[in-house]
Amino acid sequence: MDQIELLPAQLARRNWIILALLLLGSLPFGNFALSTGILVGGLVAIGGFLWLRRSLSQLLEQPTAGARFRYQFGYFVRLSALVVVLAILVAIVKIHAVGLIIGLSVVLINLFLMTAQRAFK
Repeated sequence: MDQIELLPAQLARRNWIILALLLLGSLPFGNFALSTGILVGGLVAIGGFLWLRRSLSQLLEQPTAGARFRYQFGYFVRLSALVVVLAILVAIVKIHAVGLIIGLSVVLINLFLMTAQRAFK
């Protein structure tokens, strides 16, 4: 199997590792709300990443004219779902904002690390 084909699985696995490290890093602060925000934000980010990965796989497996429209429609559904979930977390649940932002950065951190790793090989 080609290296590029293994990349999505590597990214998915590394997302969980980064989330665990961020959670462990938040524990010394003794702030339960911060740790909860990181956990919830990380779960939202990883969930969005997995949803996007599944949508892209479906698009590439079925390259018909309708598949492109379904992907674009799914994009707006994913974006809307993310907005609703974040609004509920911030406005109703009152999740720790800084923790949520750190947690939502899991995938971004992962992509940065993967890019840096490949650039310095």
